[in-house]
Amino acid sequence: MISDILRLIRVKHWVKNGFVFVPLVFSKHLFNADYFTETIVAFFAFCFASSIVYVINDIQDVESDRAHTKKKSRPIASGRISFKKAYAVILLMIVLLGAVSLKLPENFHFILTAYIVLNVAYTFILKKIVLLDLISIAAGFMLRVLGGAYAINVQVSTWLILTTLFVSLFLAVMKRRSEIESQGENATREVLESYSIKFIDQISSITAAAVIICYALYSVSERTVQYFHTEYLVYTTIFVIYGIFRYLYLVHNMQKGEDTSEIIFSDLPTLINLVLYGATVIYIVY
Repeated sequence: MISDILRLIRVKHWVKNGFVFVPLVFSKHLFNADYFTETIVAFFAFCFASSIVYVINDIQDVESDRAHTKKKSRPIASGRISFKKAYAVILLMIVLLGAVSLKLPENFHFILTAYIVLNVAYTFILKKIVLLDLISIAAGFMLRVLGGAYAINVQVSTWLILTTLFVSLFLAVMKRRSEIESQGENATREVLESYSIKFIDQISSITAAAVIICYALYSVSERTVQYFHTEYLVYTTIFVIYGIFRYLYLVHNMQKGEDTSEIIFSDLPTLINLVLYGATVIYIVY
């Protein structure tokens, strides 16, 4: 039962909420205990909020999940967790969310509420509308970054927000490409009928280029150089380039991409690249 509940709330997908740490790292407060604690609290607030949405999504999509080759093994679709227990899990997540976010700033509560509303709207409506499904996913990641900034009351660079926007769009587009290739005519996601491989590849090329350009511009912007008192951050762009190219390789050549979290945790070169990027940024910034 515990294993099924952990799968239901998708603990492994909590890694996506790591975007709340972006303002902490780039505001030079990573080693400040108070700021770090506030960000940890904000991280778990987003984790519980995202889990609420995941459970609602699984309840809503139970029939289509049962027709999917992989999703049919999900706890609700497989019948291992009943609707009654699923609603109990939602209630538990709401209680935990209220408990951890109680002392966070009012602006953070506004962002968190917007995140939940957006994702509930995505579950019932937006994921069925071509392009809006991708934009909705990207907006969710941007709200994570803004939530992290509001939690510790710091400003975040607009270039970093744009980078987040294009990174999340890129990942969403790659996910759609993988779904089209793996499911074909048996696709259970309605919106896939509105996409084609050619169209998806055009969007992925644009978003991939935008990620690299926006991050590079952030690293050399006058505000960044003045804030960190160094021009060396530009050298971390190479890790961003490799990460994008590696992800394209995994999707196009290895037929992966449906599960972003799985790629992050299972692909050794991607993991090494992330560790090297993080270590280099921390060394340069701090």
